[in-house]
Amino acid sequence: FIDWTPFFRTWELAGRFPGILDDEVVGESARELYRDAQAILAEVVDGKLLLARGAFGFWPANRAGAGDIVVWQDEARSCARATLPQLRQQHAAQAVNLSLADFVAPAPAADYVGGFVVSVAAKEGAATDDDYRDIMLKALADRLVEAFAEALHQEVRKTHWGYAKDEALDTDALIAERYRGIRPAPGYPACPDHSEKKTLFQLLDASRRSGAKLTENYAMWPASTVAGWYFSHPRSKYFGVGRIGEDQLADYARRKGVAAEEAVRWLSFSQPAESAR
Repeated sequence: FIDWTPFFRTWELAGRFPGILDDEVVGESARELYRDAQAILAEVVDGKLLLARGAFGFWPANRAGAGDIVVWQDEARSCARATLPQLRQQHAAQAVNLSLADFVAPAPAADYVGGFVVSVAAKEGAATDDDYRDIMLKALADRLVEAFAEALHQEVRKTHWGYAKDEALDTDALIAERYRGIRPAPGYPACPDHSEKKTLFQLLDASRRSGAKLTENYAMWPASTVAGWYFSHPRSKYFGVGRIGEDQLADYARRKGVAAEEAVRWLSFSQPAESAR
């Protein structure tokens, strides 16, 4: 489940794995780095130097209006547990402007959304006075937490949610995301509001279950932590919301119950027109 290509980018070596190992320019450096990574990874496994923990869950959910996802307390779908406000693309040239809310059915359909938080942290005593080794350990933790998220998502699709029981994909197909469903993360292009991590953590009781924590600015600790939502719709796909008009910003802030200035503060990857001036 490990995608090694970003590992080499961490060390400023450009190229896709495994081809980078035979690259005429950086191949020798890449091979040496990869050998070191494998050696330290073996240390990690043998010495149990890293601890991986995670939490995931699913909840009854429905689209409400054109932009909200309501998460229900139970299958009765009569009492809301949380509301997940979403933003919509506003590209005038596009035939379809997407929102994550499009991938959840309105009532009375029995639809669901899921969520996850996974982390990888160094155990006490893992650090040394060898700077190179410690940097390598952190780089491996970043790769392993992404692999954890990938492996868990596959388990969700095949077993826990079970909508893709017969899925059979190799590593390349997984990296290319040739599976049904997506796992967009709060703060990234499809749902650019970092503060929605708070709702996700609350729904999962994630700090207790995974050991991951949120700072007051919604950064996640440990650094090697990945969190996101699960959508199963057959046509769900990743996209970027892009620039947000003042009209949508005002509507989003109203639905979220905060001032527009507060909403702008936590939006990333999208440039609200109000803040662009």
